[in-house]
Amino acid sequence: MKLVFPKQITPRWLIFSIDLAFCAFAFLGAYLIRFEFAIPKNELELMVLFAPIYFVVRAVSFFVGKSYSGIIRFTSTQDAIRLGFVLLLGSLSFVLLNFLRRGTNGAYLVPLSIVILEFLLSGALLVFFRLSIKFLYMELKSSKGSRTKVVVFGAGEGGLLLKRTLDRDRNSALEVVAFFDDNQQKVGKKLEGVEILSSKKLDDFLASNPIEELIISVPEIAIARKRQLVDLALKYKVALKHLPHANNWINGELSAKQLREVKFEDLLGRDVIQMSSNEVKDIIQNKVVLVTGAAGSIGSELVRQCLLLNPAKVIACDVAETPMFLLGNELSKYIDEGKLEMVIGDVRNELRMRRMFEAFQPKIVFHAAAYKHVPLMEDNPAEAVATNVFGSMKVLEIAAEFNAERFVMISTDKAVNPTNVMGASKRIAEMIVQSKDTSLICVTTRFGNVLGSNGSVIPVFRKQIEEGGPVTVTHRDINRFFMTIPEAVQLVLEAGAMGKGNDIFAFDMGQQVRISDLAEQMIRLSGLEPGKDIEIQYTGLRPGEKLYEEVLATEENTVPTHNEKILSAKVRNVEASELKEKLSRLEEQMNLQNNQEMVRVMKEIVPEFKSNNSEFSLLDN
Repeated sequence: MKLVFPKQITPRWLIFSIDLAFCAFAFLGAYLIRFEFAIPKNELELMVLFAPIYFVVRAVSFFVGKSYSGIIRFTSTQDAIRLGFVLLLGSLSFVLLNFLRRGTNGAYLVPLSIVILEFLLSGALLVFFRLSIKFLYMELKSSKGSRTKVVVFGAGEGGLLLKRTLDRDRNSALEVVAFFDDNQQKVGKKLEGVEILSSKKLDDFLASNPIEELIISVPEIAIARKRQLVDLALKYKVALKHLPHANNWINGELSAKQLREVKFEDLLGRDVIQMSSNEVKDIIQNKVVLVTGAAGSIGSELVRQCLLLNPAKVIACDVAETPMFLLGNELSKYIDEGKLEMVIGDVRNELRMRRMFEAFQPKIVFHAAAYKHVPLMEDNPAEAVATNVFGSMKVLEIAAEFNAERFVMISTDKAVNPTNVMGASKRIAEMIVQSKDTSLICVTTRFGNVLGSNGSVIPVFRKQIEEGGPVTVTHRDINRFFMTIPEAVQLVLEAGAMGKGNDIFAFDMGQQVRISDLAEQMIRLSGLEPGKDIEIQYTGLRPGEKLYEEVLATEENTVPTHNEKILSAKVRNVEASELKEKLSRLEEQMNLQNNQEMVRVMKEIVPEFKSNNSEFSLLDN
């Protein structure tokens, strides 16, 4: 018996036995109802004769259908459906036995009316038994001390799964007291016994009820709607959590512990970009793809997404050893399958780059290797130029030499009207790519700050809040564009697919975010008050930093593409021979480590480069 009925909180053999006992009552009750509590002698004899067959059939159908295997206190609609199917299977067997018996002597073994009545009574008794246990359990659970009252936004499948998960989790102290939904057709109905209310009433409900948590159960909720819910949660000091996407459930199952707090990053993104997936897949599928700067935030996501597009192989190249080691561990299955190659190499090392192209012959190159931190590059301009300018030029030239098909360079909004060395170095790299006379299709993408990238402002603010403050902001009016890492990589892939040659694509970044507002809301989302629990300190603009970022220069204009979020920039033409001469002088000053003269040449190449760094500002033309 132990092999058949493994030990559970309630032994499975006990459930099996109770089910058979209820069926016995249903069997007897069917006869009593059919014959108005006066069973004729001949029918009584047939009943006694049929009883052993009845119990064997019911037992076998329960065993085959495993109706006893569900946890009674978590009975759901699916359990009821399975139970009905098991009972129907047994009842159809009785009908078949009747047919066979009639074929031999013309008499029924059991009246068809008894079969129907027994089926209905058995179903009612077994479902009633399970629901009684479930409701008893819920009452006992709710009576054990106070529970945290929560409301759920979204009365769809996610809300249903969430409610059931919280009900069956013995360690959860959360009690769903109401559902709210934008769909007016659901309003007034009940989900698992909890009323569904109009989302228009959420504000009033939070104001008049002691609610401690608001849980969003809609996985793909619009960003604007999520912001509205955050504002309500902050207004009434209610904790806000989000149901994770089903892909992130542990072992495919949801638990209360997986509910995650809504982070500020969730509010800065935009709704998912609709990519031309077929076009993107066409340029990646069965091709060898090289990603430089593969250990960085953008580069590593490029590697991940390219691997999903069925490439012949992805070559991940970066000079950073430890991040490459971690990326290799994360994607080890692709390494084992021969789909991913990890290469340690510096884009400034021409021989290393040449050997890599010789070995793997990549056809698609995503060039993400760059120095990006503005203050550091202000102090180390020669390194910015060596990597961002001449490293990019080396990779581009070698890619053309080895007959690559596409070269996609990842640029930055700081390349537009640059005020710092980093931005100017990236603009020069754009010009090099733009002026390249080759059959290689060259594409440049520009976007703003990436959420969650190494050294970005949000992780810095979060760490400062965790340490009790202060949160440091350089200027009260400083503004920045923001996008998520997946958004940025989707842009790069889409641009790589749509580019025809010497294109610069810019992302419609939406509205800039004021960093001081960002700091205040992050503090509030942490359950604290700005200025009271956590101070905000303004430290002054850093060398090379500007108040507002731009994605397109003032002399530039744009034309739309098939993706409304991606614009094609029309930039001024670059004279290749003139650029070559100035690059030669720039390289000479770089090698001499003459920062002043090097920046002077950079300003000749990029006339719109107006440094706000006192060390270089006097060099403006």
